[in-house]
Formats: sequence, structure tokens, C-alpha cells
Amino acid sequence: MSLITEGITEAGHIICSLDREFLQIVGVSLKTASISTLLATAAGVPFGVFLALTSFPGRRTVIALLHTLLSLPTVVVGLLVYSLISRQGPAGELNLLYSQTAMIIGQFILAFPIVASLSVSAASSTDSRLTKTLKSIGANRQQSFFMLLNEARFGILAAIITGFGRVFAEIGVSMMLGGNIKGYTRNITTAIALETNKGEFAMGFALGIVLLSVAFVINILLVTLQRRSK
Repeated sequence: MSLITEGITEAGHIICSLDREFLQIVGVSLKTASISTLLATAAGVPFGVFLALTSFPGRRTVIALLHTLLSLPTVVVGLLVYSLISRQGPAGELNLLYSQTAMIIGQFILAFPIVASLSVSAASSTDSRLTKTLKSIGANRQQSFFMLLNEARFGILAAIITGFGRVFAEIGVSMMLGGNIKGYTRNITTAIALETNKGEFAMGFALGIVLLSVAFVINILLVTLQRRSK
């Protein structure tokens, strides 16, 4: 028990003193998770709304595939991307392995199905009369897209926040593709694993507090958005 108490006490000192290494690690997590989520939003939201608006052969299969990818293990994504960007892989000449770019690619693959799938659900759950009204007034596809996007905005925001939460807390992709390089690709989750293995619990506790704080804020935002969407 004293080990935990001492660790938490030292963690508080690290956070309050704005330790340089601590801030650097948190910064890497925020940067990679934010960029990958933005990319997933740019691709996933239009794709999800398109699936909600459009009927075509194989639509249900595509939606089922998105739902399946929601539980995609991070280590599988890491292995897939690693095989593509390693020196022996087809994209090996780009020298992306063990870089923040590689981490962002992997995290994008994790976030995209979440954003797209939940965007489909959000857009599909809007009042069915809206779609009928849009068709009756002769709205084109672009007008229908933006009207539906506005109507489902709270659900789509929840999808984006959920995607961010997924990539911010993952470790498999970051470890396999980033390499846990100090000052460059070491983020919160990989640093916690490293510090724990070293027996240095103070930094691990400090980073864990940040991770839990972000998770708490994400849950508060999700609850707020769910209330507003009702």
C-alpha cells in the first residue's frame, strides 16, 4: 500500500511541476490521436452519411463489415501496417516505420470504422420524415447530405469523440509502429508499460491519471451529447 501511496504522491509532484518528459509524452499522445481522429472524421463521416442516404447492392454487407471492424484488435492493425511499411514491405522505401506518421496511420485504421459505423447509426436514427421531405422538395444529394448532417450532428459528434477515445488509449499500434522512442514516439500508454517494467511507478501513475482524466472528460461529453440528441 505504501508503494501505491508513494507513487501517487510522486505522480502529483510530476504533474504539478510540469515535468518536461511528462509533457512530451502527453503531447505525443494528443498529437497522434488528434490527427488520426481528424482524418477518420474527414473520411468516416461522409462515408457513414452516404451509407445512410443511399441504397445499393451490398450496402448491408458494408455496414456489417464496419460493425465487425469495431472490435478490430490493435495488434492486428499494428501487424498489418508493419508488414506494409517495414523494409521488406511494399512501402518500405518511405521509411515510415517507428515514426509518428506510422502511428497515425495505424490509429486512423482503428478510428475509421468507429466514426463511420456510428455516423451511419446517427444519420439513420433521424426522423424518417426528413428524408421523405427532402425527396418531395427535390433536394439533390449534396443538399440532402448537409441537411442530414445537421440533423444528426450530436450523434456524429459522439462518434468522433468515441473514435478519439479509442485511439488515445490504445497501445498495440503505438508500440509496434512507433517503437516507443523517447522524445519522439513514446506516448502515454507505451510509457506506462515501460515505466512499470522498470519499477518506476511515479511516472506511470502520473500518466495514468492523465489517461483516466481524458477518459472521464470523454464520457462526460458523450453523456451530454446523448441528452441533447433526445
